[in-house]
Amino acid sequence: MPSQEIPAPPVPGAALVLDAAAIERTLRRIAHEIIEGNPDLDHLALVGIPSRGTALARRIAAAIAEIAGRPVETGVIDVSMHRDDLSIRQRMSLVEQSRLPKDLEERTLVLVDDVLYSGRTCRAAMDAISSFGRPPRIQYAVLIDRGHRELPIRADYVGKNFPTALGERVFVRLQATDRQPDAVWISRAKETAEKGEKES
Repeated sequence: MPSQEIPAPPVPGAALVLDAAAIERTLRRIAHEIIEGNPDLDHLALVGIPSRGTALARRIAAAIAEIAGRPVETGVIDVSMHRDDLSIRQRMSLVEQSRLPKDLEERTLVLVDDVLYSGRTCRAAMDAISSFGRPPRIQYAVLIDRGHRELPIRADYVGKNFPTALGERVFVRLQATDRQPDAVWISRAKETAEKGEKES
């Protein structure tokens, strides 16, 4: 269960927009929506984009199993070498081994990530998947959609829409990946720069 501890902000002045209980309710709603959109759960797999997307995919899959009474396969797709912004990123993400269903050509994949922003991470994930096979359908689930798309990509399942200014940053913290209480924060760019942190 997510921690109920009151979390400390990742940077001074950041506003808490989702606490642990709200995140849990949001993921459970996404699970219901995925079930409604995919009657054949035997051919469904939830694939997380590291690192927080992987943790979220497992939690949504657990909720689906509880609601529907049957397990759903999960996987991981590493996008490190498929990004188109490697030359401008301040720091590189850790490489994590991809793990996808063997019968990829018979599966609907639901990509799972924490924040949808430009759409470039999703594009990189689809490029990475194409090197393994050709699933008949790919869907996209995100905890937060903050707007500012740079590519024609949208999520099929959205936890919360938070329209943000370009100068704002969204921080997602999960106990499973960050060893901090589950929370989502929004801060202004000045606050982020003072702390030297980058959006998740």
